[in-house]
Amino acid sequence: MFWFDGALHETSIAPVDLTDRGLTLGDGLFDTTLVRSGRVFQRQAHLDRLAASAATLAMPFDAKMAAQALDTLAESIGNGGIRLTLTRGGGGRGLAIPETAKPFLFGASFPPPPVFPRLNVVTTTIRRNETSPVARLKALPYLDAILALREAKAQGADDVLFENTSGHVACFSVANFFAFFSDRLVTPRLEDGVLAGTIRALILARAKSLGLVAEERSVNRAELSRADAIFATNSLRLLAPCQMLDGRSLDSAQHKSIEALQVMLETAVADECDT
Repeated sequence: MFWFDGALHETSIAPVDLTDRGLTLGDGLFDTTLVRSGRVFQRQAHLDRLAASAATLAMPFDAKMAAQALDTLAESIGNGGIRLTLTRGGGGRGLAIPETAKPFLFGASFPPPPVFPRLNVVTTTIRRNETSPVARLKALPYLDAILALREAKAQGADDVLFENTSGHVACFSVANFFAFFSDRLVTPRLEDGVLAGTIRALILARAKSLGLVAEERSVNRAELSRADAIFATNSLRLLAPCQMLDGRSLDSAQHKSIEALQVMLETAVADECDT
């Protein structure tokens, strides 16, 4: 199902302005959400992040329209995922932001993604630019991730791990990075070129209640060899244990604290969506 012009549509064919800056310059944002029982998991957190990202780009954002799109699509599919895309709209040639551009919002639903998959990961030589504000947003240009993931697939891997220009771990292709070092749960700082993921925030907020000590700090490649477990998080996978990194086997899926986090996340989804 698709949503545009304020209504549901069964076709993806929509009127598109060929000067739309999202199409010509990648000037836009997107957001993906998990849907269960016709409800969007962490609905307000996603709307708040999209609003904050739009403000960073000085892009008008209609929160009520975005909420309508989410709710209408969620009710229509029951279970699955939703992607909202916001572009700045049409504009003339050049990079300067046009004063008259009207943002274009549209949404699409898709089948339920597998949660808690196990990943074989390789590190990519492509670097995450932590100096760019876009590194912390779900902005449209994703070519670095596309190319890095193509390399990973050619090596038989499922995903890639990005480092930033300072040699610190940043993220996976479309997910946040977490690692256990003994009894400490570590995730990179946002300043390392990291998206403020909604599942990342939920885990950090609830770690203490699970008896975990969580830290946001930089992690270098040398430390990765000492990690007891590594996992990825995003809105659709929830939590994906890493079973292999650069040829090194990991028993992340059997890590007791990761099992506890998986139970916490599944309970959180059920509490918000199934009640």
